[in-house]
Amino acid sequence: MAIIVDTVYQRVLALANKEQRGYITPQEFNLLANHAQQDIFEQYFYDLNQFDRSKSNDLEYSDMMKLLQEKIAIFEQYKVASSNVTANVVTLPTDVYRLGTVYYNNSSYNVEVEEVGKKELEYMLRTQLAAPTAARPVYIRKNATVLNLFPASPSVGYNTANVRCNYIKKPEKVVWTYNVVAGNALYNATASDHQNFELHESEETELVYKILELAGISLNKPGLVQLAGTEDMQKQQQEKQ
Repeated sequence: MAIIVDTVYQRVLALANKEQRGYITPQEFNLLANHAQQDIFEQYFYDLNQFDRSKSNDLEYSDMMKLLQEKIAIFEQYKVASSNVTANVVTLPTDVYRLGTVYYNNSSYNVEVEEVGKKELEYMLRTQLAAPTAARPVYIRKNATVLNLFPASPSVGYNTANVRCNYIKKPEKVVWTYNVVAGNALYNATASDHQNFELHESEETELVYKILELAGISLNKPGLVQLAGTEDMQKQQQEKQ
């Protein structure tokens, strides 16, 4: 279940306006909301690495590794077709954040395409026994969005249908959409570019805190930063208990 963007905006406004700490316009909110969502999203992977080094517990609903994996699962994509394939040059889908397994269907079955380094590939191409085949293909990262697959010219050529990948996608850009009525911005959830937060619903409070903190910095309101920071610290201490 998505976090409703208007719910977060109204909570942010209520706290920001308390004791006249400042008004956050829709444009400012959208900018800060996306920053906050991205911060929380990226933190998942640092936390996952940290908790991976510690032992899991046997409690079904309080294992931090499982909780993090549940939050990340929202963004997992399975066997998505490539955006473009020209010869052995494969362009990944545009929303890839972290690439997982790459698959190639050689007309008989799906095989996993192994990632190798450029130097390793050079050695493989020089040795007949180690050379990539349609049953054992490899790829190198040309850049963040493009892969080179080998063998370069298999009997079943690469195309967008037979080269697919698993990956973690980027969160959609949050947009609080509105109509101006009598000089006031009124929420419009039916606008074509409207977009709620994609984060797990448990992150709603964290979003509010982060947006408040960012708003306090941009509006130069030290009291607002302190309020958000104190509440955020209390929440983190509770999670560690």
